[in-house]
Amino acid sequence: MSSATQGRPAAPVDRRWLVLVVVAIAQLMVVLDSTVVNIALPSAQRSLGFPNGDRQWVVTAYALAFGSLLLVGGRLGDMYSRKWVFITGLAGFAVSSAIGGAAVSFEMLVAARTLQGAFGAILAPSALGTLVSTFQDPRERGRAFGVFGSVAAGGGGVGLILGGVLTQYLSWRWTLYINLVFAAIAVAGALAFMRSSRPAIRPRMDYPGAVLACAGLFLIVFGFSHAETAGWTAALTIGSLVLGVVLLVGFVVAERRSSHPLLPLHVILDRTRGGSYVAVGISGIAIFGVFLFLTYYLQEVKGYSPVTSGLAFLPMIGCILLSSNVSSIVTLPRLGPRVLITTGMLLGTGAMTWLAQLTVTSSYAAGVLPALIIMGLGFGMIFAPAINTATAGVQRQDSGVASALVNTMQQVGGSIGTALLSTIALTATTSYLVTHHTGPLAPAIAATHGYTVAFAVSAGIFGLGVILAIVLLPSKQRLVELRAAAAAAAEAAPPAVAPAPAAAPAHAAAPAHAAAPAADLAPQLEAHAIHAIPVALPCCSPVINPASLPAGRAAG
Repeated sequence: MSSATQGRPAAPVDRRWLVLVVVAIAQLMVVLDSTVVNIALPSAQRSLGFPNGDRQWVVTAYALAFGSLLLVGGRLGDMYSRKWVFITGLAGFAVSSAIGGAAVSFEMLVAARTLQGAFGAILAPSALGTLVSTFQDPRERGRAFGVFGSVAAGGGGVGLILGGVLTQYLSWRWTLYINLVFAAIAVAGALAFMRSSRPAIRPRMDYPGAVLACAGLFLIVFGFSHAETAGWTAALTIGSLVLGVVLLVGFVVAERRSSHPLLPLHVILDRTRGGSYVAVGISGIAIFGVFLFLTYYLQEVKGYSPVTSGLAFLPMIGCILLSSNVSSIVTLPRLGPRVLITTGMLLGTGAMTWLAQLTVTSSYAAGVLPALIIMGLGFGMIFAPAINTATAGVQRQDSGVASALVNTMQQVGGSIGTALLSTIALTATTSYLVTHHTGPLAPAIAATHGYTVAFAVSAGIFGLGVILAIVLLPSKQRLVELRAAAAAAAEAAPPAVAPAPAAAPAHAAAPAHAAAPAADLAPQLEAHAIHAIPVALPCCSPVINPASLPAGRAAG
């Protein structure tokens, strides 16, 4: 906000709620895109004729670009006008969606999905930052976050149905073209209702860190994908994986030496937060794999229409919403994150083991539905406590990074896991066809065998997650101690301390009630955020948890 707004709310009352509508539309667009594309993927593959070994790139290209660039997008929102960063993200997302919808080749579609992920990473933090700076009263902010989170979580379910309808009755291309409608409305609203402001102190961008992280992650995903066609011993496979690891090590070294690191390493090296990020990353591997492999199983093996397959996933979304809210409000304060996340991992292990028993003759009611229900309950018990724990005891200047990393870990873990599981599934499918006699049902049986092997591997990954959760995550008492220490540190800090360089200039312009010390407002904001936001991570939604953000800070 400009200095002209000093002494009055960040925006007129009527305009503030219109800004919320604009931001909610943008959020709905991104969430819908994540789920509608999954449902449309089999149709897109038949239309463009790309092989099974390449189909995972339509998912991982978006997730990898989004996850690896999310922190960069947040920094851009701190460097420039958040309004124009928001509009740039919307326009870029719309243009890349149009390119994807008009794709005439696999390469064109993947390039468009990569651009979507990149612009989504620009759009996500600026959208949430706009809410943080627009709603400065804790009660109003809680309601705004409630709307924002509900749109994010509910949009995933809507996307499953909409994706099926558009694919079945129009074309898979309309699952991408539909974004132009949402983007046009959101851009018009942003131009009409949002105010432009520039930061008083512009932070620096860690370009070397951004390049090393993105290149390293891409090479690892490419190496896993290339192994499916060339084998694990191929020179390009080994070279990509080794070079990817080397670049990520270089990223760590660069961040240690940087005076303005993109990722402050002390945030992830903390045992409590590190355990939370590991839990989210493992869950990301599973949920990306579930959507990809189950979509193909239902449509290609069982013959479900796009609409029916979209409806088939709704029980899992509903259970995630139910479990995440119960976990945040009721069970987390009583049991602590270690018990909840460990239980969620155990449920995930059971659900994946159940799916590993699928055959071509399995029914939805007996073979798929129980696993989706168990998995939804488990995911909700993992995501909500992980978000809460990831921000426990974090310093004020690191709150945005700590929160953003939750989503980054889910997207990056999902993209790497999808590439790995796709290679495992397709290798198992090929091996089955080679060793078994051909017949009318051989392709379907072989594909199902590949999916079940991937589900079995996912169960093993969840089992590893159980062990790591027990070892790394804090107990209920430890979490209370961390939050008490953070509150004491905030209360001991001088009220006049200047904000971190990443903060927007709204600090100086905030009204009196918003300029209260962070120690007074943080507990209220955290309570509102934890109770109001249904966890939308399973929908690949770029939601950064605002629980730990100070009242005047525009999240980046």
